[in-house]
Amino acid sequence: MVLATLRNYRNFCGVAVCCVVIAITSQAQTLTTLATFNGTNGANPLGLTQGFDGNFYGTTLDGGTQNVGTAFKITPAGLLTTLHSFCSDANCLDGSYSEGRLTQASNGNIYGPADLGGTGNSGVIYRITSAGNYGVLYNFCSQPNCADGLIPVSVVQSRNGNLYGTTYGYRTNSTDLGTVFELTLGGTLTTLHTFNGLDGANPQGALLQASNGNFYGTTSQGGSTTPCGPGGLPGCGTIFEITPPGRLTTLHIFNGTDGDFLGYGEALVEGSDGNLYGTAMYGGSSIQCFYGCGTIFKISATGKFMTLYNFCSQASCTDGANPVESLVQGTDGNIYGTTVGGGNSAGGGTIFKITPQGVLTTLYNFCSQPNCADGAGPEAALIQDTDGNFYGTTSGGYPSNSGTVFRFSMGLAPFVKLVQDAGKVGQNMGIYGQGLTGTTGVSLNGTPASFKVLSDTVIRAIVPAEATTGPVTVETPSGTLKSNVAFRMIP
Repeated sequence: MVLATLRNYRNFCGVAVCCVVIAITSQAQTLTTLATFNGTNGANPLGLTQGFDGNFYGTTLDGGTQNVGTAFKITPAGLLTTLHSFCSDANCLDGSYSEGRLTQASNGNIYGPADLGGTGNSGVIYRITSAGNYGVLYNFCSQPNCADGLIPVSVVQSRNGNLYGTTYGYRTNSTDLGTVFELTLGGTLTTLHTFNGLDGANPQGALLQASNGNFYGTTSQGGSTTPCGPGGLPGCGTIFEITPPGRLTTLHIFNGTDGDFLGYGEALVEGSDGNLYGTAMYGGSSIQCFYGCGTIFKISATGKFMTLYNFCSQASCTDGANPVESLVQGTDGNIYGTTVGGGNSAGGGTIFKITPQGVLTTLYNFCSQPNCADGAGPEAALIQDTDGNFYGTTSGGYPSNSGTVFRFSMGLAPFVKLVQDAGKVGQNMGIYGQGLTGTTGVSLNGTPASFKVLSDTVIRAIVPAEATTGPVTVETPSGTLKSNVAFRMIP
């Protein structure tokens, strides 16, 4: 199962990866711990999502009233609020163990998956508001023979307004290897694809809807009948493309040398150059880790694959080991991510940046502060907030060893994000950021748009006629803010 794999890795990496390096820090590169989990308020946080209100939302794998995880909100200043403790309902009908990243939909609700619980104890998709109002949207294994899947992993909102996601499945038989699904905001689920092993097995990362409208994802296993790694299960994992109606194409099959997920399937990110970037937790050329120390790769939408970096390429793994989660492209054009191991002598993991050409720089080594007060084991992806800083979580640290939320500053400028990155003339164009009160102008690739400031963090604009695909700019009292991605015009 997903949870067992995660916990086994925590036990494994604690003894397998201990490295030595001097932390690289500067005045422009600073890490600030915003909150520390203690079990009661959750334990082992697994990533953040920036909400439209400027706060962050996330989940913990453990802790809370029933010790099966929580959903929480945290302000940029570090005020943490528990919104929901899972398994609060009888028989865990509200779900338990939510380890997929949350997503805020255009209707303002926040959606996420819980691995287990629900009416069939096979997981749920839930919705929660910023105030903590919680409800189950869908219970998995509701269909005969669990044709709708087991153990939902992630959901993202597509341009058509529906949620797309994956289920992990088990590996108890050849027909239970995970699915891709579409789910309306009203709770109607359609299974788009069921994995069979040769086309992949057990997807675990979130889907990415790329600029061409198709979805891209990874499977943690499968793609081959050959065992992967020492005592591994068949197949090292795959990268796939799936159209919104459900036509799946396998773009790449991992062979271990170029990466090996072994229970993890990291999400992909689309770079400004049109390529997709991702990480494999294991595999690669280094032999300093038992299953391999992991890789960073890029792949084109047509399947041209290239390994950009092999971790533990430096002596004693000073460059980090085993990237667990997805990457993020910063507004400076570089790609940022974390490793769960390697780095300094405590092996607490790293923050790194890598250029699209493959030049990697270690930016921070966790457990650099006394008693690991800065946390250790960042198992979730970084996000870049509209204030320009990066935010993330660690799974361990001092004093409770239950994880932290941190801010990492590179001195990058503020910007705005788009609720949806594509639309037609006349449609609403949601924009969110900070300091938007007093905005005097909004434009799409230079074409002025009518707009209304809804709050200091949200603007509603109308896609203007004769506009073309390009960035959105917002004129605020403090200066001009530009969107981090282009808004794409739909004919």
